Amino acid sequence: MASTKEYREEDLPAYTPMPWSLKEIRDAIPPQYFVKDTPRGLSYLARDVVMAAALWYGATFIDPYFKSAEAASVLTPVGAQVARWASWGVYWWFQGLVFTGIWVIGHECGHGAFSDHKIVNDVVGFVTHTLLWTPYFSWRISHHRHHSNHASMERDEVYVPKTREDLGIPDEKEGVKIDYEEYFGDTPIYTMYMLIRQQILAFPAYLLFNVSGQKHYPKWTNHFDPNSILFTKSQRNVVIISNIGIAAMVYGVMYFSNAYSFAQVCKYYFLPWLEVTHWFIMITYLHHTAPDLPHYRGKEWSFQRGAAATVDRNFLGWQGRFFLHDVAHYHVIHHFFPKMPFYHGPEATKYLKDFIGEHYAYSDQPVFTALWESYNKCQFVENEGDVLFYRDSEGKAVRRPADQYMVKKTKAE
Repeated sequence: MASTKEYREEDLPAYTPMPWSLKEIRDAIPPQYFVKDTPRGLSYLARDVVMAAALWYGATFIDPYFKSAEAASVLTPVGAQVARWASWGVYWWFQGLVFTGIWVIGHECGHGAFSDHKIVNDVVGFVTHTLLWTPYFSWRISHHRHHSNHASMERDEVYVPKTREDLGIPDEKEGVKIDYEEYFGDTPIYTMYMLIRQQILAFPAYLLFNVSGQKHYPKWTNHFDPNSILFTKSQRNVVIISNIGIAAMVYGVMYFSNAYSFAQVCKYYFLPWLEVTHWFIMITYLHHTAPDLPHYRGKEWSFQRGAAATVDRNFLGWQGRFFLHDVAHYHVIHHFFPKMPFYHGPEATKYLKDFIGEHYAYSDQPVFTALWESYNKCQFVENEGDVLFYRDSEGKAVRRPADQYMVKKTKAE
């Protein structure tokens, strides 16, 4: 039977931000987990490249075989077509995962976690990210600022929550009821459309238009303008290098489309790349968006509190661990120590979890269920307060700041 208990803010679990310094947390983790092994990192990259090449080569047999008279006689013409597109579906799924793993290697390079040698990080990162339509140096700069300011309402670069004011929702006052249906009365079909749009377009939209970034940035803020507010004067040249890489990709796609047809480019490359954008956005969105994760304003924010405001997830089980290099399974430790190599994440997380206890967040909820719930439950945060939690489409939260962090509601006049 459904619960009929009345929702009251004071009944919510109270949250007190973590008290430890970053040094105290680092000292709790053995030093060997901070050591980078360049040959080991290169072996993971080589593995990914070999898998991508093998899948690509295998895909060259799909159309010739299933369009052949032999396939039609064995499977029937209709069966051959079904098997043909099912085979392409298998290729797209696994090649998308492999491409995402290669992107993750570039992400490691951007943090300097791949190698102790800067030239190795930059060459590997530039090549892998450029091949997957990411302006390596430009994105590295803004991503570093995200890590440096995560969960800060004033300074974070991405997934900055909207406030009541942003959505035009009035502040709650005692005795005054707000009709949230007026603001969030979308149908499930429309919500699904918006969610799919996010998964496909969010990363290009962020790079091109600063979507989900800080709202106080100028209107045309993007990752391709060397004079953007995102970059300093000393960073302009590497932004230009990133742009040259993307321009080379444009030329390459045009060349191969003319040589082999655009349809072939789509089947072998573009559709797996779309999966990269989907997985990347889904992973990062679910890392940073959950009803029980805090955001901070002002003096209550610190680097380590922001790092703890992320969640590890069992993302696609063994496929997420193998193909995606544990990027989703052990993301919390990555936010605390971005230069730690990903292959040390599992062991280092055990020590982190033991030290910070209840401040470590983990979820084994199926990730597509989590995506739907987070998208619906994480709507906005309050205009005021230094410790904040998302509210859903009924204005309800699942957690509240401890009493000393609460903002007192004003009485209706």
